[in-house]
Amino acid sequence: MQILFVISEVEDIIKTGGLADVGKALPLALKDLGHEVVIIMPYYKQVAEAFDLIDVVPEQRLRVNEHHYSYHVKELDFHGIRTYLIDHPYFSEAQSPYGDTTLGSNAERFTFLSLSALSVSENISFQPDVVHCNDWHTAMTPYFMHSNYMARHEIIGDPEFFAQSQCVITLHNAAFQGVEMLNKVALLDPIDAQKVYTDNGHVNMLKTGIMYANKVCPVSPTYAKEITSVLGSHGISDVINQAPEKVTGVLNGCDYSQWDPATDPLICENYSASDTSGKLSCKLKLQQEAGLPVVKSVPVIGMICRVTRQKGFDFIMPILEQVLRHKVQIVIMGTGDETITSQLHGMRHAFPDKFAFVEAFKPQWAHSIEAGSDFFLMPSEFEPCGLNQMYSLAYGTLPIVRKVGGLADTIIDASHDNGTGFVFEDASSASLLSTIRNALLTYQESPGRIKQMINLGMRTRFTWESAALQYEAVYLK
Repeated sequence: MQILFVISEVEDIIKTGGLADVGKALPLALKDLGHEVVIIMPYYKQVAEAFDLIDVVPEQRLRVNEHHYSYHVKELDFHGIRTYLIDHPYFSEAQSPYGDTTLGSNAERFTFLSLSALSVSENISFQPDVVHCNDWHTAMTPYFMHSNYMARHEIIGDPEFFAQSQCVITLHNAAFQGVEMLNKVALLDPIDAQKVYTDNGHVNMLKTGIMYANKVCPVSPTYAKEITSVLGSHGISDVINQAPEKVTGVLNGCDYSQWDPATDPLICENYSASDTSGKLSCKLKLQQEAGLPVVKSVPVIGMICRVTRQKGFDFIMPILEQVLRHKVQIVIMGTGDETITSQLHGMRHAFPDKFAFVEAFKPQWAHSIEAGSDFFLMPSEFEPCGLNQMYSLAYGTLPIVRKVGGLADTIIDASHDNGTGFVFEDASSASLLSTIRNALLTYQESPGRIKQMINLGMRTRFTWESAALQYEAVYLK
């Protein structure tokens, strides 16, 4: 199949979060299955500074509703995948990919990305069987494909170019939906207002994409179920439940080429499931680097995340001091909500021998925490898929997670013979505290059980090949 993959960021080109991981890994996995993949993404200022790319087609011009858009198209050979980058001031002059709206609202900028991606596809004569878009940034793509928008505005030369193309949208995080006042999106006019999803004069880009896509793929089977309910859907259950047959949850994979303790160059000593002895060295090194007492018998709980309510800090903060009264050390790395980070700094001063907080994101530290911790904390309010719990399993670090989204699909509770972590369900601090205490008790009193769970976790694999095969099945439908 010919697959047009439209996304806002791709790892090794530009990355602000986990979306970029998928932007790299999934197209490569689809390519390995024999499909022809073309990626289209923005040519951000940061990309221009990192790559010296030239124009590959003449300057492109779009005229919509008396607005004129001129842009260039750059090309990059990305691990054997043709990648085209839209060079327009919306992207190339923005100070950050999403944070700079001085050149236009984010809704306008990324609606333009969705439209120009289809124009470029025709221009390079790439007629896709499937157009695969991702999250709200590219969610207007199926609308432009499956309405008469492009014919009405003469966007492409052949109005039948996409007639046989189908569209898939992957929901990485439905909490972000691209909501904006219609009059701030110049590409949309009163005719569009009758066709896209609107609420009180605002367009909702993600809901529009879900309405017009042929298939909708949340990034885990449990998340696919959660978004059908009012409480778990971030408000999109109305459009999801209009056509539930379109929805198929596909669990993300893990890039084990970067996250393998046997080959990881960023940890002090390599180890594997067959010989985990090097993990102790990583633990002692982490304790030293975090400024904590270097004591091998004290269990270490690690956490790497954005410091936000979504990641479970409403559950963590009320019980953190109680946890630190136990024989334990905790290392947290992340940036985010200043109210929470200030509390974490305060806890660092109150418990200097037990608690470390690194207000940053450093790849070296991320690998050190995964390798050096005994447990990894992910008590998320919601977690569409999650990757750190997969990394933790690979590194012999037992996850402590809430039973939501991808966490529910990847971690088996210690109460089962094949347990790989510690799982709680209730959205409460009390449930989290009980689960952490259970993990610490098991560590102290049942080291054999801990070793067994570590071994099971390290031999568990969530591959992108598996994810790509599931997407292939979705495409074929």
